[in-house]
Formats: sequence, structure tokens, C-alpha cells
Amino acid sequence: MLAIFDYQFMQYALIAGLIIGMIASLVGSFVVLRRYAMISDTLAHVALVGVAIGILTGSNPLWVAVVVAVLISWVIEYLRYVKKLYSDSVMAIFMSGSLAVAVIIVSAADAFNNTLIAYLFGNILTVTKEDIITIALFAALSLLVIIRYYHQLLFVAYDEEVAKTSGISVGLLNFLLMTIVALVVALSIRVVGSLLIGALMIIPVMTAMQFRQSFFKTLLMSIAISLISVFLGLIASYQFELPSGAAIVVVTLIFFSSSLFVKKS
Repeated sequence: MLAIFDYQFMQYALIAGLIIGMIASLVGSFVVLRRYAMISDTLAHVALVGVAIGILTGSNPLWVAVVVAVLISWVIEYLRYVKKLYSDSVMAIFMSGSLAVAVIIVSAADAFNNTLIAYLFGNILTVTKEDIITIALFAALSLLVIIRYYHQLLFVAYDEEVAKTSGISVGLLNFLLMTIVALVVALSIRVVGSLLIGALMIIPVMTAMQFRQSFFKTLLMSIAISLISVFLGLIASYQFELPSGAAIVVVTLIFFSSSLFVKKS
């Protein structure tokens, strides 16, 4: 079974998947704690606009998706934190609006092709060495930022108002976290697709939370679940000729369902 990783494309897929799985669960832990889980799906739809623009202009869709996702994440946080608009309403607007804009762009460019489908559902088996380097660099940067501001981010996630009165730069940390989420989402759509990245970021965290451990232990457990899901999902994808991103997410769902059963027992 492990012989499938003798192929270079499977090695690249595994490396990319493990990196994305680790950083997505890490960031997702803070997102879920803040009850902001829908931000991943919102930014995934936003990133799809970047992909559409990239296809239309002949630019690199991944880089355009990164830029668009980061910029819109700042707009969303500005509307939520500064303008005091309801976060779920803001996310709903951008989620539906971004999808509409993306459809219009790709329709105008007659670009409903395999490239767009790959970004919708992911195709981890097409990841290149250059993609891995890019993903690894941004993942390392995100990891360093989270380590540097771990306690402050945790404080803000638990109680934003108390953190603000304690002298913590809540606004700056919020924009910083949103930037990291946007980067992770945009870089992940090549691996699991814009329609599935939210699941990879949230489901492992929700699974780990069922065991009611400390935040740090939950964080580590969610990363472990995510990494195992990527590994098993890739094997299932190869053995049964399934879409890789969907296979990975289904494995996370199996873990989540099992956690509910274990919790009840």
C-alpha cells in the first residue's frame, strides 16, 4: 500500500497535503474558538474570484487568489471590527457575492474548463515542486507569527473585550489572524479545492474538541487528525480513483463521527 509513495507525484502530494493539513488545523483552532468558522468558506469563495481573474488575464491564478483573499479579508475585518457590522451578515454578503462575481468573470472569459474545476474541487496530484516551496514558505511564516503571538491570539479569541481593556492591540491581532487565514485558504485551494478547504480547517478542530482537553492539547490533537486524514485520504484516492480533496475531507468526517460515538460511550 505504501508503495504508491514511490511515485514522485504522490510524494509531492503527500508533502503538500501534510503542510496544508498542519497549518490549516493550527489556524482553524483559533478560528473555531472565536466562533468564526464560516470565514474559511467565505475566503475560499473570495479566492475563487482571484482564480477567475488569473484565468481571465493569463496570470498565475494562485498568486492572484492570494492577493484577492488577503485584501478582502482586511475589508471583512474592517466592517466587523471598525464598522461594528454583524460578522455572519458580512460573511454571507461576501460569500454569495464572490461566487456570483467569479461565475460572471469565468463566463465572460469562456473559462469553464479543467483549470477552474481543479480549483473548485482541488487536485493535489498535480502539485509541483514549486507549489510545495511556495506553500512551505507561507506556512512557515504563518507558524512563526502564531508562535510569536500565541498567548495574545488566545486571549483575544477567548474574550475580545477583556483583551482590549488589558492593553492588547486587538485590532492589529485581528487583522493579522485574518491575513493568515486568507493565506492558508488561498494556498490550500490547489490541494483540496475552494469548496472543501473550510472542512479541512474546521472538522479536525471540532473532532479534537469532543475530547474536552486544554486548548493546546486540542490544537495538537486537531493537527494529528488532519495529518492522518491527509495520509489516509491520499491512499484512498489512489486506490479507489477518487478525487483527492474529497477523499481527505471524507476521512475527517469519519473521524468526527467516531469522536461523537466515543464521547457518548
